[in-house]
Amino acid sequence: MSINDLRELSIMELENKILDLKKELMDSRFALATSQIEDTSVFKKIKKEIAQANTILNQKINDMNVDENNE
Repeated sequence: MSINDLRELSIMELENKILDLKKELMDSRFALATSQIEDTSVFKKIKKEIAQANTILNQKINDMNVDENNE
């Protein structure tokens, strides 16, 4: 999912996306431990997407707080 796609999501959708990504990361770790996965670059990709989603989520929350303070 690209950054622009993440920006279009609501706060609740972003939180759900982050949870899904964390579950995917955990599943990938289990797959690595049981030797079912050989491509370890998956971890980096998932962690990057989690970080991007967290960044967008924090931006949206900060924007919402600024809007509330301006009113």
